[in-house]
Amino acid sequence: MEKTAPTPQAGDDNAGNDDVVSLLMRQHGDIRNLFDEVENATGDERRDAFHRLVRLLAVHETAEEEVVHPFARRNVPGGDGVVEERLAEERGAKEVLASLEDMDPDSPDFAARLLELRTAVQEHARAEERYEFAHIRRSGDAGRLAMMARGVKAAEAMAPTRPHPGVESGTANVLLGPVAALMDRTRDAVRSAMGG
Repeated sequence: MEKTAPTPQAGDDNAGNDDVVSLLMRQHGDIRNLFDEVENATGDERRDAFHRLVRLLAVHETAEEEVVHPFARRNVPGGDGVVEERLAEERGAKEVLASLEDMDPDSPDFAARLLELRTAVQEHARAEERYEFAHIRRSGDAGRLAMMARGVKAAEAMAPTRPHPGVESGTANVLLGPVAALMDRTRDAVRSAMGG
């Protein structure tokens, strides 16, 4: 059996990990690249690329839910509304993603739904970059950005392997993981990484 390629995680490109916005922007690029890989592959290669995409989307969103959204709620003008809009976008993308998991990756229906997912994810990423990331970079000093980057990496290490539709909080996502104790470990890992 062939070994599958690892799922990219923030910082895998060996660039500096001291700025949460740069780290998350690199992940947006990794997500776009995985969409390309899924679209251009067939058979087992497509299935493998899709599973890596699902994992990356899950860990990316969980990290944002644990680290980015709380900061945005407190520090971005109209932060509660901004975060609620991002959570609604995530919910819609997770629903499309859930429908894809039960499909044959080589079917025409899969390709159409994948395009729908890609469009939703890209629109969501652009909104994050505009309404959250830009404000985070302006509002956070270098120390805060570095602390948040450590928190994102800690959340990724503990994140569930797939997103759960209707569950748009990191805590609830983790509860649906294989072990309920994962919730406490994730929270502890994020707090420890962020110095709290």
